[in-house]
Amino acid sequence: MKNRLKVLRAECDWSQQGLADALGVSRQSVNAIETGKYDPSLPLAFRISDLFALPIEAIFLRN
Repeated sequence: MKNRLKVLRAECDWSQQGLADALGVSRQSVNAIETGKYDPSLPLAFRISDLFALPIEAIFLRN
């Protein structure tokens, strides 16, 4: 699944580790989501959505 996570993270001037810490996941998980190698669980997608104050559909895009 494509996503805008890397762009949103950069706009907030967060490192992958900083975002991972805020979400309670590993830096490797953030990297895998950003590169499309891993689709987050629904609860994690909601945490990401809440953190950026955006709807899930604005972060995760249909292929």
